[in-house]
Amino acid sequence: MRSEQVVKPGATIGILGGGQLGRMIALAGRAMGYRFVTMDPTPDSPCGQAADKQITAGYDDVAGALQLAAESDVITYEFENVDAAVAEVLETKSFVPQGSRLLRITQHRIREKTAIRDLGIPVAPFRAVESLADLEQAIEELGLPAVMKTATGGYDGKGQRVLRRREELGDAYAELSQTGAELIVEKYIPFVKELSVIAARSLSGELMTFPAAENVHVDNILNLSIVPARIGEAVRAKAGEMAARIAEKLGVVGLIAVEMFLTADGELYVNELAPRPHNSGHYTMEACVTSQFEQHVRAICNLPLGSTRLLSPVVMVNILGEHLEPVLAKAGELPPTAKLHLYGKHESKTKRKMGHLNVLADTVEEALALIDSLQIWNIAEGNQR
Repeated sequence: MRSEQVVKPGATIGILGGGQLGRMIALAGRAMGYRFVTMDPTPDSPCGQAADKQITAGYDDVAGALQLAAESDVITYEFENVDAAVAEVLETKSFVPQGSRLLRITQHRIREKTAIRDLGIPVAPFRAVESLADLEQAIEELGLPAVMKTATGGYDGKGQRVLRRREELGDAYAELSQTGAELIVEKYIPFVKELSVIAARSLSGELMTFPAAENVHVDNILNLSIVPARIGEAVRAKAGEMAARIAEKLGVVGLIAVEMFLTADGELYVNELAPRPHNSGHYTMEACVTSQFEQHVRAICNLPLGSTRLLSPVVMVNILGEHLEPVLAKAGELPPTAKLHLYGKHESKTKRKMGHLNVLADTVEEALALIDSLQIWNIAEGNQR
């Protein structure tokens, strides 16, 4: 497909993955006139509920991938840990504008950080680790504290250990090496805020960024995204420029979320990339002219990108399994500027993302106070890592 061609409304978009990100892509795209088919191993998945059809098959199921390709005009993915054989089948049998190169980079932390560093963008100093001796040498060079992670897999704090004392190295290596994954050690960056910027780039090369979000994590899971982020204009501009540079230089088509650490002296370090819509971009659904999900559809279909202008201050708060019943019990008490989004998951588990709430207000402080008044979340805990 040439860069000037457009996948017009009425076409069918295939989504590899049936989770909440796919669900919200489908809901946004249906409003634009697109049809959807999704592939996921869980029957009646969140995306399957919003799509025209679900192919119930595992992510490594080549036959399912061939069916998805046959029924789709364009294919996208909602998560980056796509089986390589399936990605290859989809690329050869269908149109996958995001391609597999970016997947290969972002699903492997060593390749990801190397690619970012090679662009001249700051990342935490890191070392690949293949043995306990490698780990000891890395700590000698990087110092403590440090963070050891599996190079593949892992999310919401899984597959990683914070190392504070040399006595912890043996146990930490034994634990993470059992996964069979390659390991990476990163110098710990003492940060004052965590930020993220979502950049969108279309097939024709048009590029836009959304306003930076200030993210608060509790127990390694995103709790709040605060927009506009409470940072200076110079930092705001720099964060946007870094995300745009990454999207441009890596040839992104669709969205890429760029997570960053802000230090006390105003420096920014890129932490991770996600080549898809992102939890920290959910605020865009009500607070921006164009949501991240509509923008993703526009980008992969080569439509003109929509405005990313912020319409209102907003705070997004995640609804985890332990929050769901209290939220439903207080559904009649939610502020009139609060927008509830639930994902249609059948089983509610502690720490599992079941939905989110976008609270709009005249200021982020007012939005935070409205969330606090519901007495469901502890929003004062801060970034616990």
